Amino acid sequence: MAHQLLNSSPLSYSSSSKGRHISLMSRDGLLLLVALLVILGVFLPWARSPLFMFPNRSSSSPSSLPINWRNYSLAEAAKFVGKDGTVIVCTVSYPFLPFLNNWLISVSRQKHQDKVLVIAEDYATLYKINNKWPGHAVLVPPALNSQTAHKFGSKGFFNFTSRRPQHLLQLLELGYNVMYNDVDMVWLQDPFQYLQGSHDAYFTDDRARIKPLNHSHCLPPPDRNGVTYICSCMIFLRPKNGAKLLMKKWIQELHAGSRAYEGNDQPAFNWALNKTAHQLDLYLLPQAAFPTGGLYFKNKTWVKETKEKHVIVHNNYIIGYNNKMKRFHEFGLWLVDDHAFESPLGKLE
Repeated sequence: MAHQLLNSSPLSYSSSSKGRHISLMSRDGLLLLVALLVILGVFLPWARSPLFMFPNRSSSSPSSLPINWRNYSLAEAAKFVGKDGTVIVCTVSYPFLPFLNNWLISVSRQKHQDKVLVIAEDYATLYKINNKWPGHAVLVPPALNSQTAHKFGSKGFFNFTSRRPQHLLQLLELGYNVMYNDVDMVWLQDPFQYLQGSHDAYFTDDRARIKPLNHSHCLPPPDRNGVTYICSCMIFLRPKNGAKLLMKKWIQELHAGSRAYEGNDQPAFNWALNKTAHQLDLYLLPQAAFPTGGLYFKNKTWVKETKEKHVIVHNNYIIGYNNKMKRFHEFGLWLVDDHAFESPLGKLE
């Protein structure tokens, strides 16, 4: 039939069975043409025909992304990656790209990678990620020195971490639920199953002291120095006034005590929590599901007793890039070497 159509006049079709011509302008011809189009519409997509490989693109397709990533705003990036009103955020400087990739593999295994927004702290990171995974990295000026921002306790590290609440506040103001993770974490299960309810802020205790499985979800009591020890590296926030107030207070604490907090923004986060606790709906996540590194990596008995309850493991309570990587290797949590294809970034060179 196709051969005959190609060799007949544009306005007629010769029927071999009856020896007559059917004009495409006639009723029979139009019915034949409609039937042919239906057949093509059904079978060509199955054959991956080029005619059907480019469906209508939405406004969030890669074609709508900027050519110059320096002009890509946080609002545009959040709109592109946000799913179900939620964005998963991490901040990364260039030396920590391998850890980002390791974390992304674990996030991808839980089917949440499309929500991830990487806030790049230097232009090398911005372009590296967007070259491999367009639209999933944004830089909020000014850019930082990528070689000093990863050294724990340094001025560069403090400049790197102290901008975190500003980014989170901006996303909350845009109306998104925001999960923040450090990239020295690994997801073993889907954490969103623990983020039920409508609390303002969800967080984890960074102490290694063992809690009962049915521990309270309230903010823990302060220690003898009057402060708590909540981790600022795994936070989930809803776009409510309480969460915004917490971020604003965190920013204030950082500015007011910049020298005292230099090298670590976590004490400022705890002061902000303690000073605003009576104004917020707070929720402490289960220790068994979100263990600190001081417990997970150092208490084999507890790990065995809580087996299959672990959701996100944090590789903290250890300092140094190489030390963190070595520990991940020792505990079978360094995924990049054998599973890089599971990351949206693939294998980094």
